Amino acid sequence: MLPINIYISVITFIISGGAAYSGDTVSNFLSQKATSIIAMILLCAIGLWMISEPYMKGSKKEKTGDNPAGAAQAEPVGIIDIMTEPEKADMDKSGHIDFKEATFLGIALSINNIGGGLSAGMIGINAVAMGFLSALVNFIGLWAGNYIAEFFMRYNLHKKAGFLGGIVLIGIGIEQII
Repeated sequence: MLPINIYISVITFIISGGAAYSGDTVSNFLSQKATSIIAMILLCAIGLWMISEPYMKGSKKEKTGDNPAGAAQAEPVGIIDIMTEPEKADMDKSGHIDFKEATFLGIALSINNIGGGLSAGMIGINAVAMGFLSALVNFIGLWAGNYIAEFFMRYNLHKKAGFLGGIVLIGIGIEQII
C-alpha cells in the first residue's frame, strides 16, 4: 500500500505545484490587489462549496437492478464520480487500489487542490513548496485515513469536518483582502 500512497502523493505534487505555478504566473500580470481579490474569491468559493456539499447531495439511494445471475453490474466510473465518492476508485471492488485505480484517485483528489494551489501561487507561496506540502498532507491523510475516518464516524464528526474546513478557507480568503 505504501507504493500506491507515494504514487498518489506524486500526482498531488504535480497537480498542486502546477496550479501554484500557474497562480504565480497569473500574479505577474495582475496587480497585488487583483490577485488578492481573486485568491479570496477562490478560497471563499471552495469554502462555501465544502460547507454546502453535504446539503446539496441529499439522500442518494443505490440503484438495485434485477440481475438473474447475481453478479454485480459494473458501471463506468469517472473522475467526477471518484471526486464525490472516493471509494469508487476501487473499480474492481477488490478492496485494494492498484496503480491504474490510484491514477484516477490521485487526479480526483488533486483536482480539489487546484483552486487552493492557484490562490497560493497568487499570494506568493512557492509552487514547489505548495506541491510538496499538498503531497505530504495527502500522503499522511491516505496513510492515516482509515483511523481518522473511524474516529470521525465513531463520534459523528464526519458531517462537521467539511463545514469546519469550509469556515477556515473562507477565513483565509477574507484575510487576503484585509
